[in-house]
Amino acid sequence: MSKRTTMLLASFLLASPTMFAQASGGQPEKSYWIPVAAVFAMAIASGLAALAQGKAVVGAAEGMARNPGATTAIRFALLLGLVLIESLALYTLVVSFTVIFQK
Repeated sequence: MSKRTTMLLASFLLASPTMFAQASGGQPEKSYWIPVAAVFAMAIASGLAALAQGKAVVGAAEGMARNPGATTAIRFALLLGLVLIESLALYTLVVSFTVIFQK
């Protein structure tokens, strides 16, 4: 790591307590960036889930083409994997809604 990068990281580390300090007492301010962050989280989760599902389907199709006798086992593993991948996207959706609509 270069000296310039080290100094930059050190200055960020030293400045972070003052940048992220909260006011003492009182109610915390309402953040308007929470819904935006939730939308970005859902977009990232959906995009990565779609990529993972595509990769799983490609792998299963290649496996079935190489070994037609194992089609049933490959299909079961594919469906189980797709369900688990989709559940991660749904968990992100639930967390996003929870964060957005909390009181």
